Amino acid sequence: MRISVHILAMALLTATPALAHDANFTKAPPAAPYEQVSKLAKLPAFIPGIGELFVDPKNIPAGPWLAYDHKGRLVSTIYMLPISDLKPDKKFDDLAAPGGKVDHVDVYYNPGHPGVEEPHIHVVLWHVPPSEEALVAK
Repeated sequence: MRISVHILAMALLTATPALAHDANFTKAPPAAPYEQVSKLAKLPAFIPGIGELFVDPKNIPAGPWLAYDHKGRLVSTIYMLPISDLKPDKKFDDLAAPGGKVDHVDVYYNPGHPGVEEPHIHVVLWHVPPSEEALVAK
């Protein structure tokens, strides 16, 4: 499993910079069909460390989930991949990065939370450098 997650992260990091930047997502709120996650699940409007989240409800749980800082700037695109779906016969193809260039990728386990209760892996495509992650820290 650890090797699979590393391979996934490397594939995303190398593939997503070539994806086109979508100006419709760079400022909050994004256009429909995206909805503010705090209106869909029992979550705060701004989640420290992640930001203000928006998702197209039909794409839950995987996403993409769009994360914005306090100024409404898209800082990351997050995919939430259920552990039960990480198996040889399941693929997550064409994971887009609506914010354009990906600066770096974080991958970590989450035991579940409102909106995605099942244990899953967060794949965070950061559109800002690590020094700017603090914009969503509080």
